Amino acid sequence: MVLSDEEYAPGASDDEVDAHRVSQRVGGASHSRMRGLAKDHAFNEVKRTWEDVEEGEDGTITGTINSLLQKGKRKRTLKDTTPLQRGIIRHLILIVDLSTAMTEKDLRPTRYLLTIRYCQDFVTEFFEQNPISQIGIIGMRDGIAVRVSDMSGNPSDHISNLQALRAEDPKGQPSLQNALDMARAALFHAPSHGTREILLLFGSLLSSDPGDIHTTITSLVNSHINTTVIGLSAQVAICLTLVKRTNPQSNPQKHYNVALDEVNYRELIMRLATPPEAHTQQATQSVDDSNSSSLLMMGFPSRITDPKPSLCACHSRPTRGGYLCPRCYSKVCSLPTTCPACSLTLILSTHLARSYHHLFPLQNWNTVSWSRASSPPHRHKTSCFSCQNAFPTQPSTTSSGQGQEPTTNGKDTQHTKAITSRLPPRVAPSGAQNAESASTEPSNVAFRDAKSTRAARKKDDQTVSKSGRYECSSCEQFFCVDCDVFCHEIVHNCPGCLSREVGQAEETGGDMTAGKLDAMVIDD
Repeated sequence: MVLSDEEYAPGASDDEVDAHRVSQRVGGASHSRMRGLAKDHAFNEVKRTWEDVEEGEDGTITGTINSLLQKGKRKRTLKDTTPLQRGIIRHLILIVDLSTAMTEKDLRPTRYLLTIRYCQDFVTEFFEQNPISQIGIIGMRDGIAVRVSDMSGNPSDHISNLQALRAEDPKGQPSLQNALDMARAALFHAPSHGTREILLLFGSLLSSDPGDIHTTITSLVNSHINTTVIGLSAQVAICLTLVKRTNPQSNPQKHYNVALDEVNYRELIMRLATPPEAHTQQATQSVDDSNSSSLLMMGFPSRITDPKPSLCACHSRPTRGGYLCPRCYSKVCSLPTTCPACSLTLILSTHLARSYHHLFPLQNWNTVSWSRASSPPHRHKTSCFSCQNAFPTQPSTTSSGQGQEPTTNGKDTQHTKAITSRLPPRVAPSGAQNAESASTEPSNVAFRDAKSTRAARKKDDQTVSKSGRYECSSCEQFFCVDCDVFCHEIVHNCPGCLSREVGQAEETGGDMTAGKLDAMVIDD
């Protein structure tokens, strides 16, 4: 046993333990104390949410509440709009942890029930953004992998199978290797023109595997399968290795995250509904593949209604309605799907159009200041161009500075002094050099925190428009925040730009195929 000249202080804090020590390194207590002060200061700064609340002229906080709501709406639309090559035909396997670790209640009501609900929302959003893609669902429990739903493009089947999991209880330990092997087998026959992805929702801190999981990871790398992991407990080393090896050209933090709370958990899952970027190495591999081709054959079936029920080729169930495959004339129930008889991809033209907007996303709209909104060229724009709802009027400039553009005043200096005054009293350490460094440390911490606070507030001011107006840089029309969210998440088009194109077509004689639309003319 190693001898120690330190005294044992039961139930004492770090500062009290430093005070009980008989001998220690020079300046050890000061560094420990300063770390404790920094932690306490950071914790207190995070919890002071009331500092963002400002009282309006009428004595209420309605303006602050509306500003917070607009921040939440704008946060969903401020995405990277750089046109990139993306895999719009995706094949994704969703692996869900069904072990006893999912019974924890740190995520309400439980990890298990919350994960099932978020998975249902993810399936709906996935097929809304990727209508010509397919999903399969696998569960992990009792050391084995359970097939929850087969690979298909019908969201109703996946949602019903996920709903059936509510009647079951999580049990046993997860087996990451068995689940990855089953996922690799399901993605083995996926065509080379589509992506191969695995989304793992892992709530445990261990994996009960029958063999070497690194061999399975090597097989995933050879099969060009990309993996994304969302943890619910903590970061696991084998999951980090899995993400690094299957995504060599991407940042691991982009593909492996641990959920902080319910809201962050949902954001991490829904973020994967957007098609992934196609890297140069993947594009080269798909071109060099002997089974790949530059064109993909698809069929656009016609809707039929039979006078008498007939069996469909996909489920062998008697139905009256359906779609006829243009190649083999087999009847299928719903679209998009793959013809069971001739393996032709069957879609509608609307499905292809909804997948196309990922390649050319709608640019983010800019915030409009009060000075620009009141300028002569835009003074007449008093309502939203899309929904025609009236914009808020500019407040009086004589009332406590509201309605003016943000200017630099003594408020930041007062905020810095307030942060310094809220710091706990500093205890002078032993040693003149340590005392000198410690004397400047609190003021430096306060200055950095005040600077970061100002930067965060400035970023929020740039994100949310105080005038309630958002401008498209192409057509220079003003829109409200609700239309901003609707156009970027649902329509994926700007109403102002579309109306301008219609006006130009009417000036040319009413021909919508004139100008840049000539490429869409089809000869009979």
